[in-house]
Amino acid sequence: MPQMAPLFWSFLFGFFVFTFLLFIIMNYYIVPLDKTSSNLYITPANKKPWKL
Repeated sequence: MPQMAPLFWSFLFGFFVFTFLLFIIMNYYIVPLDKTSSNLYITPANKKPWKL
């Protein structure tokens, strides 16, 4: 029935707004895990490099 089309699109729009707000809230409150420090790539000063 054509009379139901606005209700259908308003429901889809409401669902989109709800999921978008949920996505924004989750991204704001959930902090990503700390990545491994980049110190692994820096060789300590007291270590000598390999020599052949």
